Amino acid sequence: MKRLMPYLRPYRRECVLAPLFKMTEAVFELLVPLVVAVIIDRGIPSGDRGLILRMGGVLVALGAGGMLLAFTAQWFSAKAACGFAASVRRALFSHIQSLDWAELDAEGTATLITRLTSDINQLQSGLNLFLRLFLRSPFVVAGAVVMAFVVDARTALVFCVTVPLLALVVAAVMRVTTPMYRGVQKRLDGVLAAVRENITGARVIRAFGREDDEQRRFDEQNESLTASQLAVGRISALMNPVTYVIINLAVIAVLYTGGRRVDAGALSQGEVVALVNYMSQILVELIKFANLVVSITKALASAGRVESVLARKAGMTFPETSAHPDASAPAVEFDDVSLRYAGAGAPSLEHVSFTLARGGTLGVIGGTGSGKSSLVNLIPRFYDATSGRVRLEGNDVSAYTKDTLRAMVAVVPQKAQLFTGTIRSNLQMGAPDADDASLWEALRAAQAEDFVRRKPGGLDEPVSAGGKNFSGGQRQRLTIARALAAKPDILILDDSASALDFATDAALRRALRELPFAPAVVIVSQRASSLMHADTIVVLDDGSVAGKGTHGELLKTCPVYEEIYQSQFKTAKERGGEAK
Repeated sequence: MKRLMPYLRPYRRECVLAPLFKMTEAVFELLVPLVVAVIIDRGIPSGDRGLILRMGGVLVALGAGGMLLAFTAQWFSAKAACGFAASVRRALFSHIQSLDWAELDAEGTATLITRLTSDINQLQSGLNLFLRLFLRSPFVVAGAVVMAFVVDARTALVFCVTVPLLALVVAAVMRVTTPMYRGVQKRLDGVLAAVRENITGARVIRAFGREDDEQRRFDEQNESLTASQLAVGRISALMNPVTYVIINLAVIAVLYTGGRRVDAGALSQGEVVALVNYMSQILVELIKFANLVVSITKALASAGRVESVLARKAGMTFPETSAHPDASAPAVEFDDVSLRYAGAGAPSLEHVSFTLARGGTLGVIGGTGSGKSSLVNLIPRFYDATSGRVRLEGNDVSAYTKDTLRAMVAVVPQKAQLFTGTIRSNLQMGAPDADDASLWEALRAAQAEDFVRRKPGGLDEPVSAGGKNFSGGQRQRLTIARALAAKPDILILDDSASALDFATDAALRRALRELPFAPAVVIVSQRASSLMHADTIVVLDDGSVAGKGTHGELLKTCPVYEEIYQSQFKTAKERGGEAK
């Protein structure tokens, strides 16, 4: 919790006042049995209605005062807990945004979502209960024992045996269940990961008819979680019956001892009732405290998981001042670059070298898993090269600040990702100050102007989460327009035209060549036709450069490229043979 304590400092006043009001309420509660004893011993035997009414009024006042104090304490504790949770969630989200892709890959999306939601909610609940009960429950138990000695020291000896015995039972149950609760939380992470995969991949699962298999996999994880929860629940359930048995035996002992003392004239009937009430208060508070310990245990486990994310430092650092681009240098230069992902058995890229001139077009092609996306991810510095150097406009990519680098390079990823809002808000992500004319210009170049104009809202047409209210081709064109709206120096299209037909793809490539700001364009594609016009084509094969040159040169010198090309374009002779 040390790393999280600074987020609680703004609520120090609430953290003091909440327990203080709860302990004051506890004092009122401890006085109730004494008032009841006065009514039984003095009011009822003498029939003194005035005394009974006065003591009844005292009970009502104690109850009303206790309720007011409890409400006030709850308000302070809720304010502190909610404010603390909001601050931690804000800090955690901001920290996650600062992590580079390697750290995000290591943590996993499902884990980070769990940290931001379930774990922080558990922290909030644990802190709320802690402020209200952590001091109150021991205070009431100790106060009840003290008041029992005030009433009758000999009978109160029963309390001296009962309280340690109850504490021993609670401690034993907590010792067994605490590690089990941690295991339950880990299994919950697994269930959440399975749910996320199934929801995001629902179309793939249905396309391959794997619903039953995924249902079985989810059932296995869910049953494992259920079994863990039942196991810890059974042990926790022992606490109530065991403590009730001990308390009832203690009550019997108090009644027996108190009865004999009443017969001896050393104790009154009202005082015996007060002692029984104090014993009941001890039972209630110990059960509350046991449940509090369970909540605190869960909260501490959640705090550890949140702290582990906050403690993860970004392996990638950016300078405070940015290097100045060299107008005479190439837009992109790879110098003997290799990349190995953390924990990977083999490099994803090995000894890659090429140069992309300003305003030029570079094509990247290769088989699945050849390292195409890994290569282009090094240009905007989503990952750092393991060896070699990546230069942008004459400077090492690490010499630029994050803001400068993001302004220089625009990326259109493989999977078109739109965000809830409007077409306008999505296009302005890279260019917040872009006016309507600039946005329409970007849409026109991305071949998206026609369908956007047909939308009732135009630029203000709503976009649902993930852009699910648009087709795959429309989403791809909108993501390309978003990148173009920023007018970058370097534009990366990572297989981002795969859903476009050949005519639209050709029109897009022609529009990119005619852009007034003339960016250097890197196109990753599985289609040879999309790259034939490129100034240079880099052919990747298992992470290495298998060929480099123009389309015509590669057909003569690169068997890998020739194979890809021949698989996509049959010669006229072959088509004629098939016709025969």
